Amino acid sequence: MDVHITRSDLRGAARAPPSKSYTHRALLAAGYSDGATVESPLISADTRATARAVAAFGGSVAPARGQAESTSEADGDFAGADALAVEGFGGRPAVPDDVIDCANSGTTMRLVTAAAALADGTTVLTGDGSLRSRPQGPLLDALDELGVRAESTRANGQAPLVVAGPLAGGEVAIPGDVSSQYVTALLMAGAVTDEGVEVELTTDLKSAPYVDITLELLADFGVEATPIDAAGDPLDGAAGAAGFSVPGGQTYEPAGGSYAVPGDFSSISYLLGAGAVAAVPGETVRIEGARPSAQGDAAIVEIVEEMGAPVDWDREAGEIAVERADLSGVTVDVGDTPDLLPTIAVLGAVANGETRIENCEHVRYKETDRVAAMAEELEKLGAETTEEPDVLTVHGGESDLEGATVDGRHDHRIVMALSVAALAAEGTTTVRGAEHVDVSFPGFFDAMADLGMDVERDGAIE
Repeated sequence: MDVHITRSDLRGAARAPPSKSYTHRALLAAGYSDGATVESPLISADTRATARAVAAFGGSVAPARGQAESTSEADGDFAGADALAVEGFGGRPAVPDDVIDCANSGTTMRLVTAAAALADGTTVLTGDGSLRSRPQGPLLDALDELGVRAESTRANGQAPLVVAGPLAGGEVAIPGDVSSQYVTALLMAGAVTDEGVEVELTTDLKSAPYVDITLELLADFGVEATPIDAAGDPLDGAAGAAGFSVPGGQTYEPAGGSYAVPGDFSSISYLLGAGAVAAVPGETVRIEGARPSAQGDAAIVEIVEEMGAPVDWDREAGEIAVERADLSGVTVDVGDTPDLLPTIAVLGAVANGETRIENCEHVRYKETDRVAAMAEELEKLGAETTEEPDVLTVHGGESDLEGATVDGRHDHRIVMALSVAALAAEGTTTVRGAEHVDVSFPGFFDAMADLGMDVERDGAIE
């Protein structure tokens, strides 16, 4: 699907979708349990993949009792459900009857690969073309070190994957600078092993806030996992950790049998950025569902403020108000917040001066190479950029955005970021592949249209 966006002014309120990161972890944690309810989940293409994996391991995921009859349990769609009842597999996944298709969800594949290692038999995992090009080798090596057969069918560290357990636990070393999801996968699975798992990081940990999300959620499910320093002493958070320790024999059991998913700050970044570049002068764009959590992407609030936009975050109410402003370039390290790069790049294209996005090489290994994608697509709109292996510089003072046809690269975050850029570009911008917002923010264009975006989809003006 293509969308055609004409420069627009925005006003009003939009609600952030639930967090994709938390929903993935909550669904799998509920699968590891004897059963739990996941409240306010994100229902998207990626999280449906995780729900299907839970079912493949012998659990089930269905709309909680009392949900609308329009929801579909059979195909794992659950559209309209605001709570999901998960029947778990009690920490012992069954061997799946069929291949597990993770579609385009890297989080699903990595978390589920470790879960598959617990099964007493062989599991095969695959995904779409994009997912089959993403690195899984360090996690496979770690599982192999723990005594599990874990292989890439093409011997290139990429899916399809074959995993044969069961995993008993043990000590393992793994790099921390490729994907924090490897650590999350080992911690979640390690808690239900017989021996527990001790993880040693062989490189500094990037995207540490995503591991903090995992630690927070595990605690909410009654599971102990501890980041440790080089001396083996416990730390308060994942940042600076030399490793992690998770005892075995634990039980996943959330208080009261349910877990509520918080709002998603990765998605909030697009709404916040849109308000900063396109709010009606003198008015605000308000974002609901922004309660504090362990999400590192909450850093977008401070970044937008530093660029010069007035932002008021009522943390107790979970509401952010942002005003339009003349923005100025900044320098941002995205080592811990890789998903913010597309939004920051767009803001940099609108801002005066240079915006330098540093420590971003790992952002090249997402659904697409997001560093190159943002540089190339913003240049189509008239932005000037300089791309280095680990740095993206956007020369806002030399940029004059004009409508053009840009490619979303089959990547939800590229699509949404370019749609924000279109709000500040003269004329009309066509964004190709806009349907991919379904991965994390299915209602994105509805929300933007409600705020005042002039957007045409499939010939209908919203």
